[in-house]
Amino acid sequence: MIGAAFPLVRPLLHRLDAERAHDLTIRGLSLLPAGTPPADDPRLAVTCLGRRFPNPVGLAAGFDKGARVPDALLGLGFGFVEVGGVVPRPQPGNPQPRVFRLPADRAVINRFGLNSEGLGVVEARLRARAGRGGIVGVNIGANKDSVDRLADYVACTAALAPHVAFVTVNVSSPNTPGLRDLQGEAFLDELLARVVEARDAAGAGAAILLKIAPDMGLDALDAICATAKARGVQALVVSNTTVARPSSLREAATAKETGGLSGRPLFAPATRMLAQAFLRIGDAMPLVGVGGVESAETAWAKIRAGASLVQLYSALVYEGPGLVSRIKAGLSERVMAEGASSIAAVVGRDARALASG
Repeated sequence: MIGAAFPLVRPLLHRLDAERAHDLTIRGLSLLPAGTPPADDPRLAVTCLGRRFPNPVGLAAGFDKGARVPDALLGLGFGFVEVGGVVPRPQPGNPQPRVFRLPADRAVINRFGLNSEGLGVVEARLRARAGRGGIVGVNIGANKDSVDRLADYVACTAALAPHVAFVTVNVSSPNTPGLRDLQGEAFLDELLARVVEARDAAGAGAAILLKIAPDMGLDALDAICATAKARGVQALVVSNTTVARPSSLREAATAKETGGLSGRPLFAPATRMLAQAFLRIGDAMPLVGVGGVESAETAWAKIRAGASLVQLYSALVYEGPGLVSRIKAGLSERVMAEGASSIAAVVGRDARALASG
């Protein structure tokens, strides 16, 4: 019902500043009664991270930063929802305006800067949903002015891991100065070791995921994959937003804004990086494909590039919540056409071709 109404509401939302429209959307979702979507095609179920996902289509971090509406979002049909990013101390993020639509490119640029209500607020909300169904994870980061960023990740993990299915270590946001430096081999090795230790000390069953940037060389990817495997990371999320600005962008003036670019222009580079990661990881751990997922076709391409799960966010700005059901229906058709019994049968099938595409 919400999806059917979106074409009528979209022109009104797009007259507003993008962040204001987003805030109104979150507020609207918070007023909805808890809903249960129709049962998914069992062929879409994915077993990984020690759980059974009812379908592989998830909501990426950044939409529900404060864990205000995860259950309403699950009610839209997502197979899982990632809330956050969360940092230990509340921080306002960068000055507004800090998010920009590029309609002709079906893209978004943001430079939020990990604005967060802080660890205490988010922990209380996640604790309050204990016992409810659905798979919810959390994305964690470090405060911009932190003197010990590794300690920030440890604090977030210790507090949140008992309340979620997975914790995503975000070292790839382009909007916090120096954060991507933590992708370096020595820093990352210590960071992941301490995060896994904090999860274990908390007695939590949450999986540890690592979210990486699309803007790196293959030597750096080699090191990240090796470190992630050595430290017991259970999945890679590929990828975060890009600082690149493809020459094909049509919204030339808006494209000059500083920040991470997401949406359709991110699809090709993020999918190449995903395929490259699959060639290095193989069956050692599942991959989550993010970046430019806006249709069943693009979700299917991510799966064939190596993703066991996919996530989207920016496409909702243009397509609305009905997109989730359309993608799932299209994936069901493709699995059936393949004569496969599940999504798992086609994961990584085109990785080698897409890695150089």
